Amino acid sequence: MRVSTAQFYNQSGMRMSNQQSSVNDQMSNLSSGKRVETAKDDAMAYSTLAGYKNDLANIEKYQRNITQAENHNSLIDTSLANAEGIMNELKDLMIQANNGVYSADDLASIYQQASQSLQQILDIANTKDETGGYVFAGYQIDDAPFVIQTDNSVDYRGDNGVRELQIAKNVSMASNQSGEHVFQKVPNAIGDFSATYNTNNSGIGVERAVVADASVYDSTANPADFTFEFISATELTITDGASNVTTINGYIPGQTIAFNGIEVKLNGNPLPGDKFTLKPEQDISVFDNIKSAIDWIDNKASAGDDPQVQVDFNQIIEQLSDSMNYLTSRRAEAGINLQVIDRQKSNHLDTELYLSSGRSSIEDLDFAKAISVFEQSQVALQAAQQTFTQVQGLNLFNYIR
Repeated sequence: MRVSTAQFYNQSGMRMSNQQSSVNDQMSNLSSGKRVETAKDDAMAYSTLAGYKNDLANIEKYQRNITQAENHNSLIDTSLANAEGIMNELKDLMIQANNGVYSADDLASIYQQASQSLQQILDIANTKDETGGYVFAGYQIDDAPFVIQTDNSVDYRGDNGVRELQIAKNVSMASNQSGEHVFQKVPNAIGDFSATYNTNNSGIGVERAVVADASVYDSTANPADFTFEFISATELTITDGASNVTTINGYIPGQTIAFNGIEVKLNGNPLPGDKFTLKPEQDISVFDNIKSAIDWIDNKASAGDDPQVQVDFNQIIEQLSDSMNYLTSRRAEAGINLQVIDRQKSNHLDTELYLSSGRSSIEDLDFAKAISVFEQSQVALQAAQQTFTQVQGLNLFNYIR
């Protein structure tokens, strides 16, 4: 078979070019420590490697969200733990103030201590995270959610938004709790209504007032407020907001008073002329509860032997206890979130280890084998170059003697 000079040059050049390219690729692999860098190195392995890298990149994103969610829920947990402590201190101050041995000056000192509670809880409710956003503001993170008024009432100006962060493919985690949900929605200790006492000679108190049968309760035909007035110790009238009157005869202390789907239970023995009003109020703000406690302490010295003082004390103490329990439940929610975050963090670490091992098995270079192949390729390239140099110099005159 005849081989033309042009064909010989083309074949030899292509062979040396391929060998030189192979040597260059092997040098690149040795330099990077990677066996597969492009699809040209190993198309199937490169496709699998891309999947590993994508999953690892997602885990990295989830880990960043986990860090943020963990920080925020830890901040909520710490903040509410402090709020519980403040509420408990206020409860202790009320119990001290209810001790008959304290003088007016002592009560004034207790009042000064109690007065700090409202501002302390307000500061907690307006807690900021590491970015300067308000934790309990819902989506309105740029403005303080709670604002105190001149009468010491507190308004909520945030919303009910809950910000969530994705911490796994199918798992999202709340990074905040709305201030209304935490501080404004404490269940009323006596039920669905709050009591205002107009005249209380006996010291009776509302122990329970609930809508027991919603199918019977008609707030249109029998609107609130409901005024209870004892005509005698055994007879009372209930007047609703439309002036409809219900009469209860034969009342026995401790019995449940039932009317229009509502049930009311009193403690104590009523006297003629005792009168109180029930208004709908299912939830009571932590701030309103604190304000009631502070006002009670402030008025204790001047109240004398008014039986209403003890009624109010019992009601406020019970609501303070419920407020603390409610804050504990909100704190528990943050604790549960932290447990879920911790488990997910551990899952990601295990998955990351598995994915990294799989990626390494495909991508990382076997240096001993790679160096051996590289040296063989270099020898082959040098041999091809030397052969080409020797052969390309031959011609017919080398054979003529």
